[in-house]
Amino acid sequence: MPIGMFDSFITGHWFSAEAKRLWSDEATLQSWLDVEAALAQAQAAQGLIPAEAAATITGQAQASRFDTRQLAEAIAFAQHPLVPVLHRFEQLCGEPAAGYLHWGATTQNIFDTAAALQMHATHRLLLRELDGAITAIGALATRHRSTPMAGRTHGQHALPMSFGYKLAGWIDELDRDRQRLQQRLAAAFPASMGGAIGTFAAMGPRGPAVEAGVAELLGLQPAGLPLRGSYDRACDYVQALGLLAGTAQKIAQDLVFLQRSEIGEVSEAFHHGKVGSSTMAQKRNPSSAQLLASLARLLRLRVPGALEAMVRSDEGDAAATNVTDVLLPEIALLGASLAGCLCRLARGLQVDAAAMARNLALGGGLINTEALMMRLTPRMGRHRAHRLLYEVAQQAQSARLPFRQALLRHPAFAEPGLVEELLQALEPAAYLGESVTLTDATVARVPGARPAPPPA
Repeated sequence: MPIGMFDSFITGHWFSAEAKRLWSDEATLQSWLDVEAALAQAQAAQGLIPAEAAATITGQAQASRFDTRQLAEAIAFAQHPLVPVLHRFEQLCGEPAAGYLHWGATTQNIFDTAAALQMHATHRLLLRELDGAITAIGALATRHRSTPMAGRTHGQHALPMSFGYKLAGWIDELDRDRQRLQQRLAAAFPASMGGAIGTFAAMGPRGPAVEAGVAELLGLQPAGLPLRGSYDRACDYVQALGLLAGTAQKIAQDLVFLQRSEIGEVSEAFHHGKVGSSTMAQKRNPSSAQLLASLARLLRLRVPGALEAMVRSDEGDAAATNVTDVLLPEIALLGASLAGCLCRLARGLQVDAAAMARNLALGGGLINTEALMMRLTPRMGRHRAHRLLYEVAQQAQSARLPFRQALLRHPAFAEPGLVEELLQALEPAAYLGESVTLTDATVARVPGARPAPPPA
């Protein structure tokens, strides 16, 4: 029966079905067989094994011809994950081809190169979802490029900005995450076919050419120096996934905050039948945003494990490779699922501009004290203007007076015409800074963020 979060009837829906197929036992076995077939073909091209043997090996490299239940029993008995697979493969190939199977390779060559194939496929899935999220957020940013809202620091109103500007910050960071992942993928997951300790001892001087041939057949880069004790390249990509998870969790937390009953500025998609509580019928919880935060945490928790398993003894260390053999599929599944959750969440966001305006007005103009200070600076200097406005602002908050009222009462502003000038500066929409320009520039710069033009 299913055990664990990926297939549980409770949590299985959290995770990308497509990513689960890519990392299923059947897909993993097929990846191993694909690597063995590519190895045989590359060796035949270099004259190391007969072409007929390579053709037979390639023809029999089909996971459907293996009984995974029998393999599980044989693996447990042999206490080796690949040898029972090779025994069955040899039976399928027959003589003399069986004698050329797995020629000059070791188990980690097959496992690492197969994992590289699966990670490349997962990366394409993740990138598709990430692109979709950026496009959805970009369209929303364009629509709300000048919609005023409260900018907040430390949970408090700071300065007015546009909602588009907040979204531009998400887009900008997600684009950097996307670039990091794209830059690291190929080098992080190469074809590595150096043999027992990575010296090409069994294949001799033609070994590097065989590795290059395997890489070309599988659409990978050759490792070049295929040290079995090195895992820093894979960890580089894993760390980039951890950074993406950090960005996603920040976005999720923003959305949880904006959906609070007292804030109500943004809400995620809702459908009739979506339940927030088993007892409080009114609840519309930010469940999608909280799931995104959960996936991000689950992913980031696994990054240190991969880094720890990068430290390996000698030229091969099963105590470390066992860890990454288990961790990497989980990391890949979590990464793809996180990107998919983000994409769905972004596509369903609803914005309440009226709530943004209402919240902007809560302090009666307090959020615009910097605008007032800059108006007063030519008259008295920034430092004196700050002290004066500090006095008025703190008095207004302590006495629970509207800031406008406290401003009008203060004798420093009795000069004719000054109050009118300052009251104009209290309009939040007039003090958005370069929010709109920066939003437009970000959407224009980031690939995929600009909404597609309507059909002619």
